[in-house]
Amino acid sequence: MSYIQNLYHIVLRTYKSEQTIKTEHERELYAIILSQTENLKAKIYRIGGMPDHVHILVSLPSTISLAQYVQAIKTFTSKWLRSNPSFPSWRGWGHEYAGFSCGWSDKDRIINYIQHQKEHHTRRSFQEEYRTFLIENGMKIQEAFFLRD
Repeated sequence: MSYIQNLYHIVLRTYKSEQTIKTEHERELYAIILSQTENLKAKIYRIGGMPDHVHILVSLPSTISLAQYVQAIKTFTSKWLRSNPSFPSWRGWGHEYAGFSCGWSDKDRIINYIQHQKEHHTRRSFQEEYRTFLIENGMKIQEAFFLRD
């Protein structure tokens, strides 16, 4: 038997970082993401976000790559959001996303971080948060393309 743990912290943002995920309806979106994730035989440990982005801590099975998972979630949810009257301003997900591999020992810290998104963003913008994540994970930011759709 093989033992595999593919744990990822994923950040998806809305098209042009528009504020299209209303707080009063965000749980509907999270439920759809959870359901689709379960269909893909993956496991979400925490999901949360703000009107312009969503954080997901997920463990993926060895049969699906990070890119395949994100594509499946973005495609499925975008169709659902477009047809849902609770999201009248929805125009899509941003082209880019961030996905960071995590160690099991980081799981509780990341869950806590996602849980406290609303509080966290009273002090820090999404752009600052996203830039910090990229830098902390050793990624070089191409300014001409940063948060552009």
